[in-house]
Amino acid sequence: MTHILIAGGGIAGLTAALSLHAAGFDRITVVEAAREIQPVGAGLNIMPNAVRELDALGLLGVLDQQAVRTRELRYYHCSGGLISREPRGLGAGYRWPQLSVHRGHLQLSLADAVRERLGPDAIVGGVRVSGLTTLADGRAHVKLEHRDEVTRGHAALEPDVLIGADGIRSTVRTALDPAGGEPPWNGMLVWRGVSRMPAERAGTFMLVAGSDRQKAVVYPMTEPDSGTGEVLVNWALAMPAESVDDAARGDWNRPVPVGKFLRHYEGWEFDGVSVPDVLRAADRAFEYPMVDIDPLERWTYGRTTLIGDAAHAMYPIGSNGATQSIVDARALAHAMALHADPAEALAAYEAERRPAMTELQRANRRLGPEVVINLAHERAPGGFTDIDEVIPPGELAEIAARYAATGAFDPATVNRGSPYGAGAHALR
Repeated sequence: MTHILIAGGGIAGLTAALSLHAAGFDRITVVEAAREIQPVGAGLNIMPNAVRELDALGLLGVLDQQAVRTRELRYYHCSGGLISREPRGLGAGYRWPQLSVHRGHLQLSLADAVRERLGPDAIVGGVRVSGLTTLADGRAHVKLEHRDEVTRGHAALEPDVLIGADGIRSTVRTALDPAGGEPPWNGMLVWRGVSRMPAERAGTFMLVAGSDRQKAVVYPMTEPDSGTGEVLVNWALAMPAESVDDAARGDWNRPVPVGKFLRHYEGWEFDGVSVPDVLRAADRAFEYPMVDIDPLERWTYGRTTLIGDAAHAMYPIGSNGATQSIVDARALAHAMALHADPAEALAAYEAERRPAMTELQRANRRLGPEVVINLAHERAPGGFTDIDEVIPPGELAEIAARYAATGAFDPATVNRGSPYGAGAHALR
């Protein structure tokens, strides 16, 4: 019976475990460096192509309970002018919604499903992959570090398949490609957090606003509380910085006071949503440099492969980080179900996903759909009264359509249904 080891208990790793189980695999172990999975982090937008896959796994209902079905996306110039407004999810003709959800809720929902379907011991906390070597038969000899005080020490496993889902600073990727180097920084600093505030002050849409130098993203991610009328609001800001500590690259957990950056966003208000008011309602904030990884020439080595940020970490643009991690997991499980040889399965998965994700990484480096903000600022830095005179409607539509096609989340593609159904049951 095939034993599959997944390094990393984040969105990618947990979705992979569920997808592989749905494909007929039963011996799956997820090792996670954190001792336990906790509801930490900020908000995520999950695009309809990934929601489709979560629905196929039977998870849409539980996610809907603590999420918002995003209905509209608006782009604004920092002066307050509306650049564009786009329907999203069902309103844009998709068969599945777009979800704004707290990362913690999504991760805990996935973890609960893994334990329910694969057993309580399927996720092992306090253990991380510390290194690996590839054996002659293509399997990995995996070194594990136990961080728990009771079981502290080192061990080794030789699973039939190893999946590196251990994020932007992936140990698995580094072991496979030691010359890969550190995630490159693009000179931008990101602040993000969560605020709790009255629903009427949070808006009913997702907004992305800014200029050629700074940006703000704000959106509600829960429905109004029945008692208080408040909602949870996700926010993220970006501005250039002169330098950053190398050790901080890829670190999403450096707390900073909101006052460090609030002054840069005074006066930013968009159709009733005041960015300063949102920031003042936050109980804490986190800072990190905007980094990605250079597109990889290879994800798969024998019976070891990469998924999610370990394979294609990209700038937080276009709501594609978690979205594409979910699709990766489903594509990998589908390939495993169709190929008796695990090495052939992983090679088939990479052949499908890596070229598309390489192009998406490059598109995000070109600012993806958010390039409309830069265009508006370049052409009308002082603001405008009629966006059609600055960016013709056809140009706006073409930018949005091109990016959707790059990420394979245009309505026509998504609405054809999941290409990752069980099909041939797992060959093992």
